[in-house]
Formats: sequence, structure tokens, C-alpha cells
Amino acid sequence: MGVCATGATPARAAAPTPLDRVVPAPSSVTPGGAPFRITRGTHIRVDGSREARQVAQYLADLLRPSTGYRLPVTAHGEGGIRLALTRGDLGAEGYRLSSSPRSVTISARTSAGLFHGVQTLRQLLPAAVEKDTVQPGPWTVAGGTVTDSPRYAWRGAMLDVARHFFTVEQVKRYIDQLALYKLNKLHLHLSDDQGWRLAIDSWPRLATHGGSTEVGGGPGGHYTKADYQEIVRYAASRHLEVVPEIDMPGHTNAALASYAELNCDGVAPPLYTGTEVGFSSLCVGKDVTYDFVDDVIREVAALTPGRYLHIGGDEAHSTSHEDYVRFMDRVQPIVAKYGKTVVGWHQLTGATPAKGALAQYWGLDRTSAEEKARVVKAAQNGTGLILSPADRLYLDMKYTEDTPLGLSWAGYVEVQRSYDWDPGAYLPGVPEGAVKGVEAPMWSETLEESGHIEFMAFPRLPGVAELGWSPAASHDWERYRVRLAAQAERWDALGIQWYRSPQVPWSAR
Repeated sequence: MGVCATGATPARAAAPTPLDRVVPAPSSVTPGGAPFRITRGTHIRVDGSREARQVAQYLADLLRPSTGYRLPVTAHGEGGIRLALTRGDLGAEGYRLSSSPRSVTISARTSAGLFHGVQTLRQLLPAAVEKDTVQPGPWTVAGGTVTDSPRYAWRGAMLDVARHFFTVEQVKRYIDQLALYKLNKLHLHLSDDQGWRLAIDSWPRLATHGGSTEVGGGPGGHYTKADYQEIVRYAASRHLEVVPEIDMPGHTNAALASYAELNCDGVAPPLYTGTEVGFSSLCVGKDVTYDFVDDVIREVAALTPGRYLHIGGDEAHSTSHEDYVRFMDRVQPIVAKYGKTVVGWHQLTGATPAKGALAQYWGLDRTSAEEKARVVKAAQNGTGLILSPADRLYLDMKYTEDTPLGLSWAGYVEVQRSYDWDPGAYLPGVPEGAVKGVEAPMWSETLEESGHIEFMAFPRLPGVAELGWSPAASHDWERYRVRLAAQAERWDALGIQWYRSPQVPWSAR
């Protein structure tokens, strides 16, 4: 299923990676001049700002194990690798990377831009730079200039920690993989029928009882508030914003099993370890339901420095349309009360999305015209869209019928199908500015360990990142598949397990 790690041969490493071999494709590349070479005497130079120094320290920590060099971070001197915060037109996440024999300079308006520039520098170095033991080098960077900024502000990945629980360290590992491809949102699906994964002080049984199992009946688990804050902190250090999701009014069996009063009949159902959907619902008519929602949103919002809070809203088949609308009309103002912006699955457009709310579209090519029209109308009325079409971006869909993991209800999603579409033209009638970006969900009914996550994410995840980052005009499957193939050696060096799609011209091994 996976592949073994192999180092770069000295012959391969001697030729610098072309500046346009990067994923996601940069906005503009101007190659030229002799390469820069990292040597034992190279310093990482910063402008003295705390933000630049933090990114420089990240870069130093990345390069030191494989090069064996000290690479001191300093605010003095000239040459070497330089990170500089500058004024200019690069936007909130853009950067410019200039390489010459004397230096590599990454300049950006923000620390996020510097960080994304570092990811480009990382991909321009030999894949062996990713290893945690000293490698032979040489460490050359092709000459020229890359000027780059993202197409969309929302470039996300969702991880379902409710169906199967993943530890803090496993989530951090995925964060690092997302950062390599300049993704900037980590959507955590923290609650579902099979498990509640975050401690809530005012309703403690949510975690201790509701979090005590998972699909298949395993032990489950939950994050303490300190655990969750550590995930948020680590994500922020990689310039990813955590978007927590508490799914409601459906997908709530773990909560209903924990507190009988949340059920209309006052009887708590048993914990659930299967994979069916649509059977659970909070009791919309009870005041205690909104006390519960207020407490949970208040505590989650207090732990989350990011702007967004996801309230789910999908597959509420056990809630009548009238009750669904009534529920959303009461819950969305609670999110605003605690200073957050609502995100919901696109079924939210069947109610009245709050001003500024985002709807996450997870329909298929074959989704009914009526449902698509409702989403389009909401977008025309000011609701922003995050595009996550299940038959293109759901990373838990099988590649083929022979894939050992994943599901296939949305169809089989090979690498080309995942990449070869344009978010800006996907839903006809949606205003151009309404599309805020893309997100790749990873549902975990069949996934139990990091290797499973990686096998389903790679090689599709880099394509999602490119759809979110790169100019639409640069999207070309034939060229992309060649750039994607060159990433495999880096995945091997990082110990990532990946699927060897026959659609990609991987090098022989």
C-alpha cells in the first residue's frame, strides 16, 4: 500500500530543481542565472522582526538534520538565505523568492507569505532535505525569481476525528503535510454520532461518555482543552487556522447518548459504533437544547482564536424542514454572540444563512438541479461558498474499486478527476467573488491510523492545494501530472505512505 523511503542519488541531487517544478504552480516564474548553494557557512538572515525570526527558525529546524550545517539565524551580515518583511503588492499570503549565486531572498508582506515562500524553497531543494539524518547534498537552488500569491483565501482540509479518533501527534503530522502545499485551514470534525471529541466543562459527559467509543467499537478518545489548544497552536505555527465543527442538529447521537434531556422523549439512546447517517436529531422544541448549544459554542469559541465556527447542518433527515429552519434561526445568532462567523454544510442554504455565513458545498455532479439552484441563489444573495464536491474532493473516496480503504458512495475518484476542474466555473450562476475557496474533507469511517490518512490524501491533496492556490490559467492536467510525479521522492523521504496511481508517470524505483 505504501512505498519505502529512498534517498536522492548524488547525480539527481546535483541538478537544481527547475523553479516551475513546484506544487502548487506559482503565479509567475522567471528562471535565469547560476544557482545558489547552501554550504557549511550559510546563515539565515532576518530583518529583526519576531515574525520573520519565527519563520527563519522553522526553516533552520527543517534544514539542519539533513544538511548537518549549523545555519545560524541572525539579523546581521549579507548573503546566505534572507527572509524579509516588506511593503508591497504581494497580498496577505504572497511572496517573492529570488535566487542568485550569492543569496536566496524571500520577501513578503506578512509572516504567512514568508512561510509559504519557505515551502517553495523547500521544494526547490533535493528531496533528501526532508530526511532526519545527514545526507550528502549538494543543496542547490536554481537561479531566478518566483513571484506568487494565492487565487483563493480558503484552502482547506477537513479531518474527521469523530468516526475514528486521532491523537494530537497524528493531527500534527497531518498539519505538517498540509503546510508543505500552502493550505491554510484545518477543519476539525469534532462531533458525530460515533463520538464527541472535545471536553466541554459545562457538559462533561459529552467527552467522557460520548467520546468513549468510535466506529467498530474501539476505545475512542477525546481532546482535553489543553490538547485542543496545542493543536491550534501548532497549526498556527504552520500558518493554518483551525475551524472547529460541532455538527447539529443531526449527527448528534454521541451527545444524545450522553444527556437524556437532549432527547424529545427524555430517553438517552445507546452509544453508536456503526456508519449509518441521518437517524439522530437534537430536540428542536426544547429550551434545554439551546442552553446546550450556547454552552458548547461559548466554550469552543473561547478556545479558538480563528474567525470561523462550523455548525454542520448536513443530513438532518430526522429533523423536519420547519424544525431545521427554526433551529438554524436560533443557533446562528449564538455563533455571532461569541464573535465567530458561521460555516455550515450547504444544506444551511435551505434555511436562511446569517449575514457573512459560508456554505460548504459537498454535492456531486449528479446532485439535483433544485438543490444546486438553492446554493446558487444563496451565493447570489451574499453567502460565500467553500467548494468540496464529494465526487472530486472527498479524500476518503476510493481511487478505484480495488482501493483497500475508503468508501465509494460518491463514486471512484482518481487523481485526474480530483484535479481536473475549475472551482470558479463549477456552479454556473455563482458570482465569481462568492467562491471563497476549496476544501478537501477526509471522513474516517474506514481510517484508523496516520498511514491510512496519508494513503488517501496522497497523491490527491497536492492537486486540491493547486486548485486553491494557482491561477486558473495554469491548470493543465498533462503538465501537472509530471510535476506531481516529481513529488513522490519527497513523500518517500518524509515517510509518507501514498497510492501509486497509474495516471501519473512516477519514476521507476
